[in-house]
Amino acid sequence: MGLLEDHGFRADDAEAAIAEVAPRVSNAGRWGADDVLGTMNFLTDEKRLEGARLVRHGRSFSLSMPFDMDGPQRGWRRRTNPVHTMLDTGTDAERGVQGFPHGIGGADDVIAMPLQCATQWDGLGHIFDHGMAYNGRRAGDVVTGLGDAITGIETVADRIAGRGVLLDVAHVIGGGELPDGYPISTSDLEQTAAAHGIHVGRGDLVLVRTGQMGRAKRDGWGEYAGGPAPGLSFTTADWLHRAEIAAIATDTWGFEVKPNEFEPGFQPLHQVAIPHIGLFIGEMWDLEELAADCVADGVYEFLLVAAPLRVTGAVGAPLNPIAIK
Repeated sequence: MGLLEDHGFRADDAEAAIAEVAPRVSNAGRWGADDVLGTMNFLTDEKRLEGARLVRHGRSFSLSMPFDMDGPQRGWRRRTNPVHTMLDTGTDAERGVQGFPHGIGGADDVIAMPLQCATQWDGLGHIFDHGMAYNGRRAGDVVTGLGDAITGIETVADRIAGRGVLLDVAHVIGGGELPDGYPISTSDLEQTAAAHGIHVGRGDLVLVRTGQMGRAKRDGWGEYAGGPAPGLSFTTADWLHRAEIAAIATDTWGFEVKPNEFEPGFQPLHQVAIPHIGLFIGEMWDLEELAADCVADGVYEFLLVAAPLRVTGAVGAPLNPIAIK
């Protein structure tokens, strides 16, 4: 039997599983009818101070993949890699065609990209369940052609900094890398935390390493964007709710295991975690250098500063997260 069956779910009935799990993990109304922060309510000033106290050496790690044309996107639902274009160049400056006085010259550039084409946060307006958004709101009342007017990513632009914890499941369970299609269980998460000697709890920013990003950097992107991947099992929904974490991010394109555990099915854990738990999900984070440092010194907690780009009304946003140890 698989994880789904062990938990009493049928692999051919995602609808029933979601309907069963969603009510018991729902945070709707927990912080009032007007709440727009979801699990970011757990990330308090005290948690940010706790994260700051974890800085001992000042070593910093960028957890972002490069934002360039060599990314993994293959055009699914119009998601393309970033297009970086120069508006002014050194060549223009040398030739004196920029129109500036007394010999000054400069360079300028522009980037065009979907907001979720590389390292990014999913906001609370990104996923709905049967037309309903986080906190019991109608999806059409939240996100229109003008953007997310209620839970836009800008609502958390000043909040996402605090105690980060790395759960290197790939190292503890997989010997360095998890195979594509591996469903990470609650037991895997708890076993990894125990092996690292850390407790995961309220207000934490949790990073889960599967090793897939490292494999893609070594072997090429292949089907990284939307193809088979290790990731969290649908059965972790109760843990995600019970742990009261503020956010969770992985080194994969879609956070949860691919192919999904249900057939037919598409991202069922998203359908529970975002509109019901109100959980912020990060994807395509590069955890390789941080993980190597954690293995070297045995310390798996750190200050994590991970503010999204403040795009008004966005349902997700890119970022360059920094872990500081």
